[in-house]
Amino acid sequence: MTDISAKQALPHSKYTWRVVDIVVAALIAVAGGVIFWAWSQGAAAVSPAMNAVYPPLTGLIAGGWMIPAVLGMLIIRKPGAALFCETVAATGELIMGSQYGASVLFSGFVQGLGAEIIFAVFVYKKFNLPVSLLAGAGAGLFCGLNDSFAPWGWNIAYAAGDKLAYIIFTAISGAIIAGALSWVATRGLARTGVLSSFASRKAATEPVFS
Repeated sequence: MTDISAKQALPHSKYTWRVVDIVVAALIAVAGGVIFWAWSQGAAAVSPAMNAVYPPLTGLIAGGWMIPAVLGMLIIRKPGAALFCETVAATGELIMGSQYGASVLFSGFVQGLGAEIIFAVFVYKKFNLPVSLLAGAGAGLFCGLNDSFAPWGWNIAYAAGDKLAYIIFTAISGAIIAGALSWVATRGLARTGVLSSFASRKAATEPVFS
């Protein structure tokens, strides 16, 4: 291949999934499935107390279900990574036994889509803290909408004001738990050198806000 053809192929290859991308994304998704399952058990334990105070407050613990979407994209940095990791993680939770049944598959899809859209808006070129927070919030927003308006949404019977509060809480939770924590985790992993094969290998030294 000539130098010219190599340069022409570079923009395409930058967004093409490699075998290592697929393998690592799958590992993130599998780990995410375990996190989903464990998070569901924890949520079931604390939800009664939150419901007793104000039911929409449960949206504040929703962010744990969105971690694979943001973390997967921050590490892989390829189109579709957020959607893939979140959907496969939801599949893993279903296989392990989810109290929410098959609805977790659609939930995983829409949450992954919410994060994916944010990264796509920035043309998959920005992975700083603000974008990570927005991606987490996007996943949370879609989560809140799904839970509030889908036929299987567990809070579909909420009054309009309570639905709005819940959606705001899920967006905040997604931004903090999935967005901020995934960004911190990616920088930590980059420092260890385990991301040397990925575009995220320099995440530890990338600017926080630009």
